[in-house]
Amino acid sequence: MLSVAETRRRLLAWYDKSARSLPWRAPPGAHRRADPYHVWLSEVMLQQTTVPHATPYFLKFLATWPTVADLSAAPDEAVMAAWAGLGYYARARNLLACARAVAALPGAAFPDTEEALRALPGVGAYTAAAVAAIAFDRAANVVDGNVERVMARLYAVEEALPAGKPALKALAAGLVTGERPGDWAQALMDLGATVCRPKAPQCEACPLAGGCAARATGAPESYPRKQAKAERPRRYGAAFLALQGDQVGLVRRPPKGLLGGMLALPTSDWGERPLAEAEIMAAAPAALIWRPAGEIEHVFTHFALTLSVWRAEAADAVEGLIWSPRRDLEALPSVFLKAARQGLAAPVGKGVNMRRTG
Repeated sequence: MLSVAETRRRLLAWYDKSARSLPWRAPPGAHRRADPYHVWLSEVMLQQTTVPHATPYFLKFLATWPTVADLSAAPDEAVMAAWAGLGYYARARNLLACARAVAALPGAAFPDTEEALRALPGVGAYTAAAVAAIAFDRAANVVDGNVERVMARLYAVEEALPAGKPALKALAAGLVTGERPGDWAQALMDLGATVCRPKAPQCEACPLAGGCAARATGAPESYPRKQAKAERPRRYGAAFLALQGDQVGLVRRPPKGLLGGMLALPTSDWGERPLAEAEIMAAAPAALIWRPAGEIEHVFTHFALTLSVWRAEAADAVEGLIWSPRRDLEALPSVFLKAARQGLAAPVGKGVNMRRTG
């Protein structure tokens, strides 16, 4: 087992040579610090996606809203549309709430301590620690999934996740000092992302291999231990694609709840069993002739969803629907974009000519 001092020396030396070049970072050992706005924005985006996927979004956000004050003044709809493809829209709503809270502070500046950062809307323990360490060089313990994996392997922690998370966080805290805390946090992240990977870890390239307890077992990839996952429940529903020329009929979802406040295709409620045709027609948003156009599968964090897709042509305006050009469908949340594409591409069911009568 390596000492704390030797662990830090080896990893920081590796980071100085091998750090990833990312648009929200300052280079290792740089005299300038990373922009807090850039760090915060990137960390919020990366909570549900990967660096390659998040990077173009990050660059687009900065081009559109260069400062946190610019973002705070943006219309909700514009931010939600720009967020499409980055995961749950609750994060986008929290992003706006936080930007507006920061913009109201003196100088529209982010606070520089974990405690003050935690007081901002939507900022949790991890994000506060990351911004404090990376943007303000505070000795904060920054623990994401990559860091948990490094700790679990370095110390061969047998307690399975998620129960073992507090122990992994405590081990990571024991390696934090006031020396280069921002670089240290990012070094651990980079090690987990590029070398100590979930599958096929590259132990031969790891600066900490000589002190890694999991490597000594001969099966480092088996760490961190994980509890067997419970089977993800499945829900069922129907989505409705109403067309009028080049326009698609949408609705705005309720402000709270899953995909709250977003434009979407109308749907039935989502339940534990497939709906009968009569139930589907009762849930349709208008008295049109609805024909089946296939179905889609979508996986959320806590459940899987099967949606049957139904398509109808509307000759006249339909009360309650928001008509939007087909070219703007890309801004829909991914589950509804998937359903719209299915409805537009698939041949409609033959011999089905049902009109809602309720």
